[in-house]
Amino acid sequence: MEKSCSLLIHFDKGTPAMANEIKESLEANDVERKIDALKKAIMLLLNGDSLPQLFITIVRYVLPSEDHTIQKLLLLYLEIIEKTDAKGKVLPEMILICQNLRNNLQHPNEYIRGVTLRFLSRLNESELIEPLIPSVLTNLEHRHPYIRRNAILAVMAIYKLPQGEQLLVDAPEMIEKALSTEQDLSAKRNAFLMLFNCSQERAIGYLLRNLDAVPNWGDLLQMVVLELIRKVCRSNPAEKGKYIKIIISLLNSSSTAVMYECASTLVSLSSAPTAIRAAANTYCQLLVSQSDNNVKLIVLDRLQELKALHSEVMVDMIMDVLRALSSPNLDIRRKTLDIALELITPRNIDEVVMTLKKEVVKTQSMELEKNGEYRQMLVQAIHSCAIKFPEVASTVVHLLMEFLGDINLASAIDVVLFVREIIQTNPKLRVSIITRLLDTFYQIRSSRVCSCALWIIGEYCLSLSEVEGGISTIKQCLGELPFYTMAEDAEAADSKGTATNKSQPANSITVSSKRPAILADGTYATQSAASEIAVSSAAIIPGSATNTGNLRSILLTGDFFLGAVVVCTLTKLILRLEEVQPSRVEVNKAAAEALLIMVSMLRLGQSAILPHPIDDDSYDRISLCIRILTCSDDFFKKVWLQSCRESFVKMLADKQFRETEESKAKAQVSHAQPDDLIDFRLLKSRKGMSQLELEDEVEDDLKRATGGFMKDGDSMNKLNRVLQLTGFSDPVYAEAYVTVHQYDIVLDVTVINRTKETLQNLCLELATMGDLKLVERPQNYTLAPESSKQIKANIKVSSTETGVIFGNIVYETTSVLDRNVVVLNDIHIDIMDYISPATCPDVSFRNMWAEFEWENKVAVNTTIQDEKEFLNHIMDSTNMKCLTPLSALDGDCGFLAANLYAKSVFGEDALVNVSIEKQSDGKLSGFIRIRSKTQGIALSLGDKITLKQKG
Repeated sequence: MEKSCSLLIHFDKGTPAMANEIKESLEANDVERKIDALKKAIMLLLNGDSLPQLFITIVRYVLPSEDHTIQKLLLLYLEIIEKTDAKGKVLPEMILICQNLRNNLQHPNEYIRGVTLRFLSRLNESELIEPLIPSVLTNLEHRHPYIRRNAILAVMAIYKLPQGEQLLVDAPEMIEKALSTEQDLSAKRNAFLMLFNCSQERAIGYLLRNLDAVPNWGDLLQMVVLELIRKVCRSNPAEKGKYIKIIISLLNSSSTAVMYECASTLVSLSSAPTAIRAAANTYCQLLVSQSDNNVKLIVLDRLQELKALHSEVMVDMIMDVLRALSSPNLDIRRKTLDIALELITPRNIDEVVMTLKKEVVKTQSMELEKNGEYRQMLVQAIHSCAIKFPEVASTVVHLLMEFLGDINLASAIDVVLFVREIIQTNPKLRVSIITRLLDTFYQIRSSRVCSCALWIIGEYCLSLSEVEGGISTIKQCLGELPFYTMAEDAEAADSKGTATNKSQPANSITVSSKRPAILADGTYATQSAASEIAVSSAAIIPGSATNTGNLRSILLTGDFFLGAVVVCTLTKLILRLEEVQPSRVEVNKAAAEALLIMVSMLRLGQSAILPHPIDDDSYDRISLCIRILTCSDDFFKKVWLQSCRESFVKMLADKQFRETEESKAKAQVSHAQPDDLIDFRLLKSRKGMSQLELEDEVEDDLKRATGGFMKDGDSMNKLNRVLQLTGFSDPVYAEAYVTVHQYDIVLDVTVINRTKETLQNLCLELATMGDLKLVERPQNYTLAPESSKQIKANIKVSSTETGVIFGNIVYETTSVLDRNVVVLNDIHIDIMDYISPATCPDVSFRNMWAEFEWENKVAVNTTIQDEKEFLNHIMDSTNMKCLTPLSALDGDCGFLAANLYAKSVFGEDALVNVSIEKQSDGKLSGFIRIRSKTQGIALSLGDKITLKQKG
């Protein structure tokens, strides 16, 4: 077993010094040489050398030195040398240093006294300490506070030794006396700490006698007081009422560390609304006053925990929390918005939305690097508010529509999706939204935003003026027809012919991508559309002026998907115009102009002026629209003017239903067991209880009644996690209970001696594979015949991947000289302990799918024959959540595509796409694709699915 060490010294690796050289330097009269030699000796001792020949030399030549540096190094040397023999008895030569230590404790120099007292705090041999005790006690009354505070620590260390209570019988009494007269803050803190550790009753008595003075004590002493209160209240919960008043009085401390600890202690001890409100107030003060981003993030984590347990109290603090948005850090802003959005109520919604609107306006005026991302977060937050409380939509929708032409593509997409949802859920806003959209449509520069905006125009332009305005806006943005001239087409064809022998044209604008993209239903498709970045001047084709409309500019880059959306929108508008326009002549005129646009678009797609021709899907869609306008009937009208809207309404209803179900699941609370003790609060004595104590009693009773004090895990779950490490016939039987708690794995190993002999130096030796690290090596034990021992081992986890812990048990017996080894079974740490189901927006899922570079493709090989049953089996096996709506999985078509998502405790995202097909023989085939940012999670999830998918 390795020795424990209290020193950590920087050591430059090089040629190690020889013992003889060190001895010569120590015997020299030069102080610098002695210092250098002592440092080398300490380094060698720390590296495992014993150097027994140096001890007498140091006693003769180093002990008498008056140099402070030498005396300090001498104490370090004495701290790390072996002072006992193999049987644990003190070596006789160690007595030689006692006189020197006694002289140091009476030295006129305060530094020498202080470092010697600190050395005694780390000395464990009572035979060496006993003759020094009178000198140590004398230093308790020294005039200098540095010596007094170290003397108190030395007394505490001596008293905590196995024979300490015999060496210093009245130590607590002496320290309590010293505490009552002490003025130095550090010395008072050390004295109170000694009472706290060695005589808790005296510490409590001193605290209760000085209740009024506690707020004026220094922050060091206040921190120890809080630690004492936590310990006392855990052991005796009935007494916590009077201590909570002390904590609340300390919330106004000038020390931010004390404020934070007070708030944390208050939350852990009490559920009274007054106490929780005081703690939340303190956290909010720290959130605003502290400039360190790490501190802000920690405080936000605490507020998040408070929100989960005491949301009714946190609702009143929402505006204080939102003040953290003034920080420029995106992580802080994201966490702040996450907390605030779950605390919104009808009472505070107007204030919250007003604050968010101000922040949106700020992103326009301030030129910061990540304004676009911040604006996107704000848009999503306002969207969430408007969905929960539709009445506020009217105050924000017009402001947000100014950002439809935002350079930040994600922000613009969020705005247009918000507008699409609001116009359906708030019919009163339809007219104003359509009017504003038609006025600002020309500003939109993104293909995806244009597509969604055109769908809104096609679906929600209902009156005659709106329909005519929609057709006029589209025509203006498309510009004059045709899209190109015959001369330009011939010139483009000639230039293509001359460039066929070259590898690539100099200014080619080939923007198509053959990389597979994931569609909304989870299936793959090849992207052949143009890039969705905002249109730039470099993308304009000859023949199109620089001041052309946005639709024309995007079309001339080869984006025919947008062209198909334009054509569909025109078709809807013309069909609706037939219903609202009494003049048949005007309808025919508009239809003819729309048909001209459609034909021009088809001709553009087949011309040589663009780098690639129109794709088949877009061609078929435009052709269908031409057929509908040339020979329309009532069936087509119903499909185009009613069914599309009905599908959208159904999608929104399904989304709302899922959100409602999730909120219901979160709201479920645990209930008390039928045989739990009933506590009749009204029959309790209230004499002498403050309002806060009464509140605390009430809250505790309520928590007890609703099962709030029950543990999450039960004994059955614990039994499932017990792993057998050795066989029943082995001389040592071992089994482990594995607890995984985020970044830590705790192994609670039970070792049983099945032999009739005493096992000596029994040691559990562990090693790890993967991103696991053993924190400390378990110590050696002696195990009596047929007795057992609990051994705990802590392991740190640094990433989400499957790890393996393996090792053996080594022991010695009296009858056999050799060491015996029992090899343990491997412990496999399951990746499922690190990941939990999570949700994310569809847009975020697609963006992450495109960004993440690690993909693991697993072929489906299962005996399960039902597609939905297989999907549910994969979800249960991988601990993931299905993002695909249940309505999209309805029916029985023999195909299934679904997206799954989970998040790890380390913040890593795990994306899974399941695409399966039912074969003619009833078996399922297909693939499961896993994507993540790191390799470990992709491989581990793939292995898990391969192992579990057969059912």
